[in-house]
Amino acid sequence: MKQVRLTVNKKSYELSIRPWQTLLELISEDLGLTGTKEGCGLGECGACTVIMNGKPVNSCLVLAAEADGKQITTIEGLADGDKLHPIQQAFVDHCGLQCGFCTPGMIMSAKALLDEKPSLTEEEIRRGIAGNLCRCTGYTKIIESIKLAAENLGGQ
Repeated sequence: MKQVRLTVNKKSYELSIRPWQTLLELISEDLGLTGTKEGCGLGECGACTVIMNGKPVNSCLVLAAEADGKQITTIEGLADGDKLHPIQQAFVDHCGLQCGFCTPGMIMSAKALLDEKPSLTEEEIRRGIAGNLCRCTGYTKIIESIKLAAENLGGQ
């Protein structure tokens, strides 16, 4: 077992982990945060996207040991109590989800993208979420939701 210290959704943790344990396993199994989904387990679908030190990562590919000393934000860390984050609210308001399985990863990728550049073109949005697969939609509503979120956050 290895000891790690990390901050998840602004809460500090010190945990004993298995050397081969992924960040996704730590988040869902050890911390009980089940919003982050395992889709492919290979880093191909983006369903498990979280933000680590300001950058989106596929948590199924990151060893938990690599998160030692890092700041992690999951989908649960965006809302403020019962009040959804503007990106989450935009997905609800603009029907940017269908089955919802890809939605947490899609929202986390959008959050990282909008944190980096609040005003985006459609092409920039498409490139920014290229690592996230949605098997239900044609991405139109997802892209429109991200545009709406950008406007609500003050981007153009």
